[in-house]
Amino acid sequence: MTASSTPVPRTLYIHDDLSDDLAALGSDSRARRIGQSLFTLRRRDSPRIVILTLAEQIDGLVARGAHAPFARAIGIGRAGVRVAEAVHARTGWFPSIDRVDLWREEDAAGDYVLSGPRPLDAQLVTLTGAESIAVVDDTIFSGLTMRTVLSALPPARRVHAFCLRAVADSLSAVAALAPVSAGFAASGRILDDVSFINASGLVRRGAIRRTGRPSLAFHERPEWMEAWFPGDHEEITRLCRELAAELEG
Repeated sequence: MTASSTPVPRTLYIHDDLSDDLAALGSDSRARRIGQSLFTLRRRDSPRIVILTLAEQIDGLVARGAHAPFARAIGIGRAGVRVAEAVHARTGWFPSIDRVDLWREEDAAGDYVLSGPRPLDAQLVTLTGAESIAVVDDTIFSGLTMRTVLSALPPARRVHAFCLRAVADSLSAVAALAPVSAGFAASGRILDDVSFINASGLVRRGAIRRTGRPSLAFHERPEWMEAWFPGDHEEITRLCRELAAELEG
């Protein structure tokens, strides 16, 4: 995919999962100073770029309505478990949280496939007999991962999907499988109108998983950076590269 064929989204939503980590390094940290410069640049393109915080997304999710505690909750990956833990601390909905690992990765042809360390059915077998199951992820973008997990669940009397943020159009396909609640939902076409990224993915490898090849950070995909930050992509990429080196060091 070339830069010219990568859509420039009308609105880019950035989940800030980086500021707290940088603040913990201390006020004299060079990494923190670079991070502050990076966020200042990203906010320059307002209102096209919207920064989302964990607190406001959890507030939105809780406001969607109360739930009785679920017998079992499944977090999709480390991010899903963290969301489940944060929501449970506020609500008490998820007293028993397990993790299922399933992720999207690029194959050699540049297409996306779902992968994981073990077959999905084997990861979900411990849920057999649970009367109620919650499935929790951080983002529903295309909805492929969430739909795949919901489709593989053993029968349960009550199933509900939760996420912090979502593309509104993708929620309808998920809702065909189970009720779904999102802390924030953005309207518009995927990629053309709306995109979601994590701030940490700009600097930490693992944001882009590749079959049989090393993972990448977003800043290592120049065509994506140019589409997301058309006016400042070179400077933002430089800051991401410097911050990545500081964090790796």
